[in-house]
Amino acid sequence: MTVFRTGSARKPGVTIVLFIAVAAIFLLFRSLSSDVGSYTVIDAEELAIGGSFMEEQEGELLYYQDVVRRYQALEARPAKEASSISIPAVSYIAASPDAELAQIAQTSSNPPVLHWNNDSGWVEWEFEVGETGLYTLELDYEPLPGSFSSVVRGFKIDGQQPFREAGAIILDRYWKDGQFPYTRNALGNEMRPVQKELEGLRTIAAASFRTSSEPLQWYLEQGRHTIRMTEGREPVALGELRLTAPKVVPSYEEYRVLHGGATLTRQQEDWSRIYEAEQAAAKSKPGIQSVSLREPNVTPDPKGRIVYNAIGGDRWKEAGDWLEWDIEVPEDGHYELAIQYLQTWRGEVSAYRTISIDGEVPFREMYAYELPSNRRLSPLTVQDKDGMPFLFYLTKGNHVLRMTADAAPVEPAALALRQTLKEMSELDRKLRTLTGNFGFGRDTPNTDQNRTWDIVKYYPPIHEDLKKMIERLEKTAAYLNGLYQTETDTASAIRVAVDTLKYYDNHVEDIPNRLTELTVAQNSLATWLNQLDGQMVLLDRIEVRLPGQETMLPEAGALEFVWYSAVDFARTFFMSYSDKSTNKEEAITVWVHRGRDYVDVLNQMIQQYFTPETGITVNVNLMPNPNALILSNAAGDQPDVVLGVSGEMPVDYAMRDAVADLSQFPGYEEVEERFQPGVMRSYQYNGGTYGLPEIQNFSALYYRTDVLDSLGLTPPDTWEDVYRMLPTLQEQGMAFYFPPKDFSVFFLQNKAPFYSSEGNTSMLGEKAALDAFTEWTELFDKYLFPMDVPSLIEHFRKGSVPIGIADFSFYVMLNVAAPDIAGNWKMLPIPGMSGEGGETERWAQQSTAGAMIMKQSEKQEEAWAFLDWWTSANIQLRYGEDVESLYGLEYRWNSANVEAILNMPWPQEELSVLREQFRWANNIPIVPGHYFLPRVMDFAWNDRILRGIPAKEALEDGDNSLKREIRRKLDDFGLPIDIDLQVPDDPDPVVREGRDSR
Repeated sequence: MTVFRTGSARKPGVTIVLFIAVAAIFLLFRSLSSDVGSYTVIDAEELAIGGSFMEEQEGELLYYQDVVRRYQALEARPAKEASSISIPAVSYIAASPDAELAQIAQTSSNPPVLHWNNDSGWVEWEFEVGETGLYTLELDYEPLPGSFSSVVRGFKIDGQQPFREAGAIILDRYWKDGQFPYTRNALGNEMRPVQKELEGLRTIAAASFRTSSEPLQWYLEQGRHTIRMTEGREPVALGELRLTAPKVVPSYEEYRVLHGGATLTRQQEDWSRIYEAEQAAAKSKPGIQSVSLREPNVTPDPKGRIVYNAIGGDRWKEAGDWLEWDIEVPEDGHYELAIQYLQTWRGEVSAYRTISIDGEVPFREMYAYELPSNRRLSPLTVQDKDGMPFLFYLTKGNHVLRMTADAAPVEPAALALRQTLKEMSELDRKLRTLTGNFGFGRDTPNTDQNRTWDIVKYYPPIHEDLKKMIERLEKTAAYLNGLYQTETDTASAIRVAVDTLKYYDNHVEDIPNRLTELTVAQNSLATWLNQLDGQMVLLDRIEVRLPGQETMLPEAGALEFVWYSAVDFARTFFMSYSDKSTNKEEAITVWVHRGRDYVDVLNQMIQQYFTPETGITVNVNLMPNPNALILSNAAGDQPDVVLGVSGEMPVDYAMRDAVADLSQFPGYEEVEERFQPGVMRSYQYNGGTYGLPEIQNFSALYYRTDVLDSLGLTPPDTWEDVYRMLPTLQEQGMAFYFPPKDFSVFFLQNKAPFYSSEGNTSMLGEKAALDAFTEWTELFDKYLFPMDVPSLIEHFRKGSVPIGIADFSFYVMLNVAAPDIAGNWKMLPIPGMSGEGGETERWAQQSTAGAMIMKQSEKQEEAWAFLDWWTSANIQLRYGEDVESLYGLEYRWNSANVEAILNMPWPQEELSVLREQFRWANNIPIVPGHYFLPRVMDFAWNDRILRGIPAKEALEDGDNSLKREIRRKLDDFGLPIDIDLQVPDDPDPVVREGRDSR
């Protein structure tokens, strides 16, 4: 027995050793076998087939890189320094009525500033140019209180926008961590602090790092001109606008001559200083966050805990995003710069950063400095292509180092892809017009599959157009491979599209019956185009040192990596990682189905507000998987409160007698008034209320103002308006987007209930349901709405889908990922149907995530006090602000508390849309078997659209299936078939401003 035990004990150890050895060999092999490609470098000019990336058409603007090419053709020269022009913002000559302006006096030493207190309208100034030439535009600004987004404004010269990028100039807010060092929770994990905005007047040169590493240049002829600033996003204070001569940045060789010549001496024997990158002094977005990294040599070492020891990664990728650090050197002299970084998000593709010191780029080589990809955290000295470190001349004292994400090197490829996508879209439109096939992105039944087409007769230049696209795409792939010196994923996707176009060129008569392949190619290219500008880099440390000195930033080898991983793995056997291990017995326990940052903010607010006010202590635990709740409830180890559950879960658990009826608690009526009545329907069951909504989604109509204006269309108010505008859109190869599987809108607007008022049977067999189903499916077989639009944001940006219905996530994407069309889109309530009195009724679901109290809780009164506090307007508003400060607009907390969300920093125009759409919230009630409804509707849609089964027959099958499932679940729960579950009535269209009981 003893021998057997000894051998058994050794087996896991031997296994671990073998595993480590194999892993080490694998990592060593990877590190030694990386491919080094050799690809021809293609000049960007070769991508401009026909002399332009984007051929100018009536009503369309050129991109900046094309305008620069025109500057060169005109032999335009930079203006001289003496030609600079200053324009005080308060001296404007005209403004639109909707621009809310106010002149604010400063101190006696500072001139007055102009407060633009909203983001609507325009302001115009007049100025005199003494010398024809190229100028840069500088302005002094300070963002006014608003949301957590950057300020965006457009610019026009003499009433004309000179290039596309001029329509969306970003004026950054400045942010930093609200505290350092970070606080730790009971387990020893660090918690990210809320972000603090740094106030003050800033000076910026109008730039777009998506298209140019240098500030944008504006061509002005001698004489009098006007400059107009147009609407965009966020309120702003303006000091002075200046048109100045472009700054001349020297080459590195010129820089060396300027600062001591080619021969440089060491000032001291040894000196270096390392700065932790996560301790940035300022950043352009609150969402550029510190991250916890576990690798050898990362500092500080997390040692098994969450320690935020690096910054950036995929949160620092958008062109123009920047980080700043305060650095200090002991004396005047030359210094080297090095970083410890990770850049592994896009395979072998490089990322780029423009490096400036004290607001100035020291020499031209610091524009779009290349950071090669790596597989693990590694040091990099900022050096030339021959490996010689660049030397930066710094005076004694403090300096500000800035690194800005720069996508300018890839912009020629992006522009070439956009132009090709535009041409592919035009090809698609022409072919559909010729063949009578107006289905966006699909082959439709109105195309005769057996017909032979003489395409060349009706479209003579088709071969020329196809070859032009093929040539541009092939050069774009070659440009990307030459830029990165590796075969990129984007280039591979381009080659697939090239194969499709080559087949078309060789078999033009087959094209009408194979248009789906063209759509697939467009969608693939649009998806990769959307990712092309991403410049992800993660920084751990920054080193400033004297020339010639060895770096203090070590690089871990494969064996060190394996050893570190083994030690980290060993910690898991004796370290506690569960929040439950720190729970206090007398406290109520709250499980949260959200990310750790959400939980950390909640925990801090509880300790700061709830516990001091009520004396009730709270254990807050993460619930990564909702299934854990089922198991814990069965084991009698359930929490008192659960947050972040889906809108269906409270009633699902109520059917199983597992959650408490909240309507029994004191003050419930006042708490219920915080939410829309239509939203509360999905939390009510059999006369009780079993949950409260926390966050609430909504759908809206989004449309491109510029595209609709050019077509002479107005945004629709009703579905009849939608149908009337479709021919104009489809003639231009455009489409209206509606989520294909969203059946609820037409049923709710047609007042067709899904269930009987007793909740014990389906109502899909009624005439109202058939009418609603027919109207819903006719969108796709009669009106030819697109059945699939991959990358809706990209189609919206390029204008092929200039209008459609989408939820709040689309609003976020437009604000975060599409600054290039800021000011060219708007949001409206969804189309509706005319109701009694002529009012447009816009009923729609507004999905939620909610909270509930477990029935087995022995602390239900304390749990109710917590929910009362948690759902109150002031707490929801504060929580939303703190969460948004962590990551920015993309993490906006859409509180279901109406008073809270209407007081969040929404632009006034969009707030009015929210208020209107909130009136028409009407969520589908939850009954036994409710989960079968989306399934049968999906099957019915497929039967009608894909199989051509008549609407009545398709819906009858769904009705029968749903009835069977409802009966089965009633039987499972031991309920009689004729039970009255008291389905809540349809709500009235009102907006509850909220009567807060706190």
